[in-house]
Amino acid sequence: MNLLEVAELRAGYGPVRVLHGVDFTVHDGEVVVILGANGSGKTTTLRALSGMIPARGDVRFDARAICGHKPEKVARLGIAHVPQGRGTLSDLTVDENLRLGAYVRADNEIAADLERWYTVFPRLADRRSQQAGSMSGGEQQMLAIARAIMSRPKLLLLDEPSLGLAPIITQDLFRVLGDLNKSDGLSMLVVEQNAALALGIAHRGYVLEAGSIAVTGSATELAANDDVRRAYLGI
Repeated sequence: MNLLEVAELRAGYGPVRVLHGVDFTVHDGEVVVILGANGSGKTTTLRALSGMIPARGDVRFDARAICGHKPEKVARLGIAHVPQGRGTLSDLTVDENLRLGAYVRADNEIAADLERWYTVFPRLADRRSQQAGSMSGGEQQMLAIARAIMSRPKLLLLDEPSLGLAPIITQDLFRVLGDLNKSDGLSMLVVEQNAALALGIAHRGYVLEAGSIAVTGSATELAANDDVRRAYLGI
């Protein structure tokens, strides 16, 4: 079943067009990665999906048309966006950031979810009363992801989660994401330049070039594609 269906997605910034009719899907329970060079339109794609910028096209999430919706409505439908550059609220504590992530919920399991993510990310548990802005980049990325998951989304959008992180932190982060997909069936759309790690947890992928899809295939097929290997895997 397609959780997200995107057809003829077009978006940009003012008069500058970045996406030129992008088509892709994300199945329920699937991890999909979008690869591409800087400026290819990866971040613009996620911003268009989450309603952060104006966009045109046929975008359906859980069979509902969402193109043009405001970010809050998109979030309430079940899409959580972890933007590039963390996006934590630096003046709030770790605990306050996590509780804020659950603002779209109206159930009585928020406290249980808090403890779950403190267990998954023990560094956050150690710093629950600390201001987010005083933490390391890796800790802030963990917080940004945990805060997004606190909304219990059906689809998690991740924009360059490895950006600026040490390799060992990046590997641990992708391990957690892969485990989360397997244990909870959480669907993910990941924009990432570390192609090897992204393809390691992905089911399928797309290569974006100059605002259009150039290559598509399973994660295994993309990892074996000579052009993809040379451009994104350094092989």
